[in-house]
Amino acid sequence: MPIVNRIAEFEAELIEWRHQLHKFPELGFEEHQTAEFIAEKLNQMGLDVNRGLAGTGVVATLTVGSGNGPKIGLRADMDALPILERSDFEHASKNPGVMHACGHDGHTTMLLGAAKYLAETKNFDGTVQFIFQPAEEGKGGGEKMIADGLFELFPVDEVYGMHNIPGIKVGEFAVCPGPIMAARDNFEVFVKGRGSHAAMPHQGVDPVVVGSHIVLSLQTITSRNMDPQKSLVVSVTQFHAGEAFNIIPDEIILRGTCRVLDPQIQETLPERLRRIVDGVALTFGAKADLVYHKGYPATVNSEQASKFCAEVAKEIAGSNEAVDLKPAPSMGAEDFSYMLQKKPGCYIWTGNGDTAGLHHPEYDFNDETIAVGASYWARLVEKRLPKSP
Repeated sequence: MPIVNRIAEFEAELIEWRHQLHKFPELGFEEHQTAEFIAEKLNQMGLDVNRGLAGTGVVATLTVGSGNGPKIGLRADMDALPILERSDFEHASKNPGVMHACGHDGHTTMLLGAAKYLAETKNFDGTVQFIFQPAEEGKGGGEKMIADGLFELFPVDEVYGMHNIPGIKVGEFAVCPGPIMAARDNFEVFVKGRGSHAAMPHQGVDPVVVGSHIVLSLQTITSRNMDPQKSLVVSVTQFHAGEAFNIIPDEIILRGTCRVLDPQIQETLPERLRRIVDGVALTFGAKADLVYHKGYPATVNSEQASKFCAEVAKEIAGSNEAVDLKPAPSMGAEDFSYMLQKKPGCYIWTGNGDTAGLHHPEYDFNDETIAVGASYWARLVEKRLPKSP
């Protein structure tokens, strides 16, 4: 694969950076040491570095030439997960119970590598904003950066993101126009019945039975209310009820998540859930309250940016066949979606090889992917912001 020669020359240094980041993972909005590391490297490159958006965010600006061309943003996430790492790597986490189980250490390193190359070569004309975002893992750091003025303080015309995917070969990519990652909402259902002795259920209103019917009925949203050609997942993941073998409790709590690709369908879900919850509770003489938490929107790529990124990826991969242009969208969620709501752009997947899955305690970012990703970012900038003749 045609890795950029200069990036290949300092690949070993990038691997050292990635291992350092992996050793000292930090949770969302707590990435103080990580942000310090990133800012130090960027300062050494001579970039204009700003810190503090969303608390721990880092943005570095590089303008070359007239500066009148398009302004583009490249984003990497940098937070870790509350997972105990299971590995014997020398670079394994030194922070017990916290690990880079999603590869954000690799994403950060790939973007740092591209920044180093572009700061050296300056083979483009325009402005690049290198965006290092905190708290992607469920805490909405991307949304917070935007609320803190990301695109007002650091203007861009387009914004781009990238994520590693285990199971795709190193050096290969996948990208598509439209939704590539799902929206993610969460919900809670509080069912109040009337407790009784388990031997005399007729004397009470059993919230466990009510909750069980709610769980089953919620599945009809996907199977009977949705166009079968649309993608929707409604999953109840928690059922909290009672403490004793022989007592029917007064109340139970259900919690779960909805994942959907279509933003219009996402808007209908609270009412759909509420009708089922209220109706089932009424049937059994119980009371139920639904609390619906709106989460990340769907990650939607613009068609033009997707085509452009596919061409860049083909160049790095070395063949058209190594870039999947029709991947099945993931029902996982990603808060880069907030940035794509504000600016056109594209989110692409790059291969991590045959490794443990994301969020698995044995996962590790594949070091062979670092030069691939850094080269992709570098070529994206050079092709999108070509140097004036």
